[in-house]
Amino acid sequence: MTEELNPSAPTLPKSRNLIITLAGIAMISGLLVVLTFQLTLPRITQNRQDALERAVFTVLPFAETRTNYLLTEAGLEELPDADFAKANVFAGYDQTGTLTGLAMEASARGYQDVVKILYGYAPDTECVVGITVLESRETPGLGDKVDSDPDFLDNFACLDAKLTPDGSTVINAIETVKHGKKTNEWQIDAISGATITSTAVGNALSESTQTMLPLLAKHRNSLKTHKESELSSKE
Repeated sequence: MTEELNPSAPTLPKSRNLIITLAGIAMISGLLVVLTFQLTLPRITQNRQDALERAVFTVLPFAETRTNYLLTEAGLEELPDADFAKANVFAGYDQTGTLTGLAMEASARGYQDVVKILYGYAPDTECVVGITVLESRETPGLGDKVDSDPDFLDNFACLDAKLTPDGSTVINAIETVKHGKKTNEWQIDAISGATITSTAVGNALSESTQTMLPLLAKHRNSLKTHKESELSSKE
């Protein structure tokens, strides 16, 4: 016996049509995501550059101008502002063109995520002379104190990062110790209750200084020579 179709029953879409519709929606959504990313990328990049530039002058408070460099084993390459994001060393100069310090990025794993900082380095005293946090998702009220706690920031008035006489390595690796246990100038006194984040800052500085400072020692004269020649050409 043949079944009769109920004319009042709703018609279900065919599987093929449903798949095509879903694929179309997914494609349009993907295109919108890509388009939005491309449209907002220049502004995001510029905002990051502006934030990083402010950070440079935060850790190098005596600098009036800065120059961007890419430091590698081959030497120092000056970069234009268009390539600001490629730089790994920022040299700060006062009004007379004298080098006041260098700023470099460093990062290490914290309690929740990677803690990314910018630190200032004074070549004359061989000290880390300031830090500021660039990126952090640490616990509010505890881990985020590394950027604001006065006692913690006092660690970086002149944190020892001296090199051996031949400039090949840091004599004493920077390390973080428990709160109240600091006995040496290369140690960081941790924040009570935020030891992991404090240690992340110490680890970041230790790794970066041991890598970057020996390279800087090899090419330090290029920083001054270039700036002096630049000033002479403007007179």
